[in-house]
Amino acid sequence: MSLFGTGALGRVVRSGVGRRRVQTVVIAVATMMAVAAAVVAGSLIVASNAPFDHAFAQQNGPHITAQFDPAKVSAAQLEETGRLNGVTASAGPYPTTTIRPVDSNGGHLPALTLAGRSAPHGDVDDLDVKSGRWAAKPGEVVLSASFTGPFLKVGSTLKTSDDAGSATLTVVGFAVSAGKTADAWATPGQVSALASEDSPVTSQMLYRFDSAGTKGQIAADRKTLAAAVPSGALLSTQSYLDTKRAADRGAAPTIPFLVAFGVLGIVMSVIIVSSVISGAVGTSLRRIGILKAIGFTPREVVRAYVAQALIPAGAGIALGVVLGNLLAAPLLADTEQVYGSASLTVAWWVDVVVPAVALLIVGIAALVPALRAGRLRTVEAIAVGRAPRTGRGQWAHRAAGRLPLPRAVTYGLAGPFAHPVRTAAMLLAVAFGTVAATFAVGLTSSLNAVGNAQDPEDRAAVTAISGGPTVAGGAEGGGPRSGGGNLRPPSADPAKVRAAIKAQSGTASYYGMSQTDVTVAGVSGSVRATLYQGDSRPGSYEMISGHWITGAGQVVVPTHFLERTGTKIGDTVRVTLGKDTETLRIVGEAFDTENDGLSIHADLAGFAGAEPQVFQIEVKPGVSPAAYAEKLTAVVEPLGGHAMANSPSEQENMILILDAMAVLLTLMLVSVAGLGVLNSVVLDTRERVHDLGVCKALGMSPRQTVSLVLASVAGIGVLGGLIGLPAGFALHGFVLPVMGHAAGTNLPPSVLDVYSAPQLVLLGLAGIVIAMLGALLPAGWAAKSRTATALRTE
Repeated sequence: MSLFGTGALGRVVRSGVGRRRVQTVVIAVATMMAVAAAVVAGSLIVASNAPFDHAFAQQNGPHITAQFDPAKVSAAQLEETGRLNGVTASAGPYPTTTIRPVDSNGGHLPALTLAGRSAPHGDVDDLDVKSGRWAAKPGEVVLSASFTGPFLKVGSTLKTSDDAGSATLTVVGFAVSAGKTADAWATPGQVSALASEDSPVTSQMLYRFDSAGTKGQIAADRKTLAAAVPSGALLSTQSYLDTKRAADRGAAPTIPFLVAFGVLGIVMSVIIVSSVISGAVGTSLRRIGILKAIGFTPREVVRAYVAQALIPAGAGIALGVVLGNLLAAPLLADTEQVYGSASLTVAWWVDVVVPAVALLIVGIAALVPALRAGRLRTVEAIAVGRAPRTGRGQWAHRAAGRLPLPRAVTYGLAGPFAHPVRTAAMLLAVAFGTVAATFAVGLTSSLNAVGNAQDPEDRAAVTAISGGPTVAGGAEGGGPRSGGGNLRPPSADPAKVRAAIKAQSGTASYYGMSQTDVTVAGVSGSVRATLYQGDSRPGSYEMISGHWITGAGQVVVPTHFLERTGTKIGDTVRVTLGKDTETLRIVGEAFDTENDGLSIHADLAGFAGAEPQVFQIEVKPGVSPAAYAEKLTAVVEPLGGHAMANSPSEQENMILILDAMAVLLTLMLVSVAGLGVLNSVVLDTRERVHDLGVCKALGMSPRQTVSLVLASVAGIGVLGGLIGLPAGFALHGFVLPVMGHAAGTNLPPSVLDVYSAPQLVLLGLAGIVIAMLGALLPAGWAAKSRTATALRTE
């Protein structure tokens, strides 16, 4: 206590903190919640700032991942390439191969690159084992953490293929490679044992270079590697720049969301802490006057009341940092999965800066009214501290008195006008709480709409595949998929599979589809094409503009395709599949973010020789998809086909995580707003306790007392709701398109127009709910206080 004085001054500080228990607790709790919200918001903003760069640097990721032919270059020669000019670090060689695993339920995972490593750590690509342990013996495998989910967990088993007698691997861990060097890892001997003629062993080397910041430098580094080994030994290379671009593109949509909530949390924290502290000191003016009258100097008075604010606020700040770290930990763990990054923790400087700024805000908020009080003359301080300034708010009482409402209610409605600054702070708290609630409801609704719009072909009850069920796609799927991806060339006659589907009892409708790579005039490289046979409307994507394909000669494309080609709806594009080139008219812009937005959807009939690889089937009401698929498989399997029932699609991890973040942050912000209201009402009630005693002496019942206190915040709640609702609506309308553009797409109306009229009405009442909940406790205290006690209390 020496910082604020000893002796009489110390006793004043201790007495003030202990005597005003409710105020002390409110200061501590409000500060704790505000600091916790700021720590969580700050941590998430930091995590969203270049997550790939941080994870890549932390793991010392490879600038180039190179695959070599072990038949043409020895391990010793590859190790020598790590000493080339410009190479700063290297790791390997590691044996690698490709497997097409099948889980215990028969679900087919994408083709996986399996690398052999005896340990996760190394000079390059120092892997982060997220759960479980590293593979130590044959029969064990570690998967990329992107596969973590309901389908796969530690202890799950995988067959390396759907061939009879294929090896079985047990998942013993999940790991993250920021450089995406592999999809799975096992012991080197296990990898060599799993190699086959179709998937031979290659040697993987990982390199870091002193110059690798541009595509040109990466190309030069690759030439250096190619020149250092025999001709044809270098099979392929992967640049970290491509991995970084894909990772940043995946993380980009979350950044506007996190920034919006972060700014809301930090601004509200400043408002609440400032309001709570300044109000606490401001209501002590009369006591300050008494202290000056008995000999305390203005400086001692200021120190005493700044201390009375800093002590509970300091405790709240310390607890807030701890609570913020506890709340941030699971969110950061989920954020790692979204970004595919290494372990994320609360940045040390967030734990330093947030409490330091909070302490500064508390100090300033307490110092300003304390200095004003210190400058007041003793008699003036006593007079000002007894009640609000004479005449302040009288016009409001006269106006409210004319309303056809009970006197207790009109008295309460006029009360806030006696303290305009305090009322303004309470109004801002309620408004920000309403903004947070409105934004969160709209955001979660939009994210759920995005989840429902993804992979529309998975809506079908049953999928029949004419060439076997294996799907070869990227490694980011996180689990089995029922449809989509590049499929094996059909080994069964699609016409026979189609006939079997048509003849199957229980078939309601079906359509065929085929996915392949095509070339489009004006676009370098290949473009993913999904071609449909039959009525494909059940599997249509959400349309941003235009309409879905209705016949041959039409094509639907994503936003990025339009931007890349400089085309618009109504223009034509030339598409080449094999030797067949067709001119197709763009009839719609689809909400499709797969394949980096470079894909097209067209009618299969427009391309000669193209056949459907997959049939998406809807069954009749009352028909079990599983039983239907079993019967259909019995018919098409001898033909070389396969059928499976589709499970209800799981929402993407990122959507579920953002939903959880939105709910938690909203609850925290609304709680902080409610505490701000609670503090202001406590101050008002204590200031007016003598008036309440007089009212009770004149016959005011406890119920009328509660009505008076609640009425004092009702108007603020209504006005805060009216301000916060359109502000939250506007914030949603601003942030969602920014998130979409960061992902490289426009958004369809189903994602943007998510507020219904009943929702808006309820959200408009959020301000009243926040205000009423904050005022309930002091209203109950005022109703229970005895008349004589209230009359004696100042």
